[in-house]
Amino acid sequence: MKKIISILMLFISISAFSQDPFLQKSNPEAKKEAIKITDQYIPELSLTGEEQLLFQQKVEEFLLKRYKIEAEFKGKEKLNLLYQLQEEETDDMQDILTREQLQVYKKIKSSIQPLETVSKE
Repeated sequence: MKKIISILMLFISISAFSQDPFLQKSNPEAKKEAIKITDQYIPELSLTGEEQLLFQQKVEEFLLKRYKIEAEFKGKEKLNLLYQLQEEETDDMQDILTREQLQVYKKIKSSIQPLETVSKE
């Protein structure tokens, strides 16, 4: 029984620490856009050097996910998925930003990273 539990724990820990597949594929366009977006946030959030790097990596990760959604979906479904993605990105930023920075981030995010609108058909 101990062996089964040990093996199960090993598999769980391996999957928990595996790399994000979105970050494994390099995309120069996403990297440029992530740098541009991060540069807009730096003066507003007073990001430190380490925070800037982590923030930029997180933005790039979510840009890759956004590009995939934009390529595969249309209309209201696309907008709903993009909204969920932005919520997920905001949640992940809690690990990088301080509480005060996070409050500012939430206030200015819609002006720096707006969702697109869908016209009624």
